[in-house]
Amino acid sequence: MKLLEYQAKEVLASLGITIPPGVVARNPDEAATAFAKLGPIAVKAQVPVGGRGKAGGIKLARSEDEARRAAEQIIGMDIKGFKVPLVYCEAALDIAREIYVGFTVDRDARANVLLLSAKGGMDIEQVAEESPEAIARLHPNPWRGPLDFELAQVAYEAGLGELARPLAALVKKLYRAIPDYDALTAEINPLVVTRAGDVIAGDAKLEVDDNAAWRHRDLEERYGSLLEGDPYEVEAKKRGLTYVSLDGDIGIIGNGAGLCMGTLDLVQRAGGKPANFCDIGGGAKAEVVENALAVILMNPKVKGVLINVFGGITRGDEVAKGVVTARDNLKMRLPLVVRMSGTREEEGRKILKENGIEPGVSGWEAAQKIVELTRAGVGR
Repeated sequence: MKLLEYQAKEVLASLGITIPPGVVARNPDEAATAFAKLGPIAVKAQVPVGGRGKAGGIKLARSEDEARRAAEQIIGMDIKGFKVPLVYCEAALDIAREIYVGFTVDRDARANVLLLSAKGGMDIEQVAEESPEAIARLHPNPWRGPLDFELAQVAYEAGLGELARPLAALVKKLYRAIPDYDALTAEINPLVVTRAGDVIAGDAKLEVDDNAAWRHRDLEERYGSLLEGDPYEVEAKKRGLTYVSLDGDIGIIGNGAGLCMGTLDLVQRAGGKPANFCDIGGGAKAEVVENALAVILMNPKVKGVLINVFGGITRGDEVAKGVVTARDNLKMRLPLVVRMSGTREEEGRKILKENGIEPGVSGWEAAQKIVELTRAGVGR
């Protein structure tokens, strides 16, 4: 569950972190009114992805007319597949320095990690690639959080020793987003140091663990439909599916996380690029398969689909019937390859062949087949 910038800043403010004055604007007139109230403002697109500035989604306004024009240009524009529903008009800051500070999950260490860098305003991935030595790291004890001497040390390691005290105070507040909001990511980039010496959150990113969403119904009640992440992931969640969007063009469905992961690797090895991870769980009945296919086919980049299932509790012939029913109901024309093994796999393959669906005897064969069919443009 990814919060928009203004939503994340409201959460940070509740934790005691200073944010600039700002107003949400849903149309150009509201943006002009925001200027009249705040003076020079930054008009910012509110979408749950980075790179807004490079896409033209952030503009400075020094008059009411400029604020109105900026909102006209930004509202409704597409940024990385997200249509901008509104803008956040925020008082312009007198910036002396920009810093990166954020917590995320270090999966190798199985712990949260604090990242601190004097190179704020840049994507942390870019900093890590170009100047890894510019990022200082700390894995705080999860039971007590980061201590003052630890934060002072990491500040000096980042070349920010003169700001050790205000940074320590801010980082301890930011850390509260992890236990209080089950945050997977809590980031301020840039953390602005003004010419007056104030430390203010110039931007904010907050991602709440979906598995803990039931503990944060207040966020859904407060922000409603604006709590949107990737549109396909949002739709899959509504349908009870475990789904992660990727950058490729081959849709992947499997019944089991391990099987799905293995299928992604096989497609990659065969020269293809997976468009998603979709785990339909232990069953593969018609309704579940149809829901999974429906979500995958919403993505216009998808050129074909590979289904890899193991018939255990659910028999292979039942799986095959479900796949055929789902394909027919959705009037699917794209290449579809199904690999199945387990209980009644031969009967299942027979049903697939009789209905014109490519069966794969092994996962590797199925991966090669779907890559071959998508490259040939079958079904287009």
